[in-house]
Amino acid sequence: MRTFRAGVLAVVAMAAASCSTGSLFRQYEYEEDVYLSLDGTATVYVNGSVPALNALRGATLDVSPSARLDRDAVRRFYTTPVTRVTQVSQSRRAGRRFVHVRIDVDDVRRLGAVAPFQWSRYDFRRQDDLYLYQQTIGAAVGKDVGNVGWSGTEVVAFRLHLPSKIAYHNAGIENFKRGNILVWEQPLADRLKGEPLVLDARMQSQSILYRTLTLFGLTALAVALTFAAVIVLVLRGGKKKGAGAPNH
Repeated sequence: MRTFRAGVLAVVAMAAASCSTGSLFRQYEYEEDVYLSLDGTATVYVNGSVPALNALRGATLDVSPSARLDRDAVRRFYTTPVTRVTQVSQSRRAGRRFVHVRIDVDDVRRLGAVAPFQWSRYDFRRQDDLYLYQQTIGAAVGKDVGNVGWSGTEVVAFRLHLPSKIAYHNAGIENFKRGNILVWEQPLADRLKGEPLVLDARMQSQSILYRTLTLFGLTALAVALTFAAVIVLVLRGGKKKGAGAPNH
């Protein structure tokens, strides 16, 4: 099940990354997508320009548009005792190189202890009959990257892909997308200045996948019982016809 889920997430992430370079969706300078499970594990996708990774998170990648991306450096930056890098890819947009990283996390609550995500405090716990997720994003590194072509209109985004029905969130109704996805946006200029951003969501304690599999199982059982009942009725009908036939 975990392998299947990982495969689905990879397809979704690659589709999102490819769309982010096109004109169908809003283009972001930096994005964090957290795919959360109720057991606290998560898969995080980071998509960001090289200058944004340097300025916001303190990476040391070459910001020159003609420079070759050092994928090993990206892996080293995001590999920690809490995180495992499973995929690194790149793209180009607006004269800047963009990095796309997939990261597996065993406990999302520990994510704020490592440098790439240290600007956030994570809280994930059971609260009565709901699960609470809160992420408070604070100061960026604020590293000077020089003139990299930013126009001042760039935007960053943080997304939560939650595993169960959402009972409450503070993202705003317009930022509640299909598939239990919540989106928080912030101008890059505000993120560079460290303007705080709080992600707050509460969700039900039973996952959508579990409910879907249960419903599927019940439907399959109902179909099987109906099929069995039809067979019994057919067999009984055949016996009655045989019993009523005259003897010669």
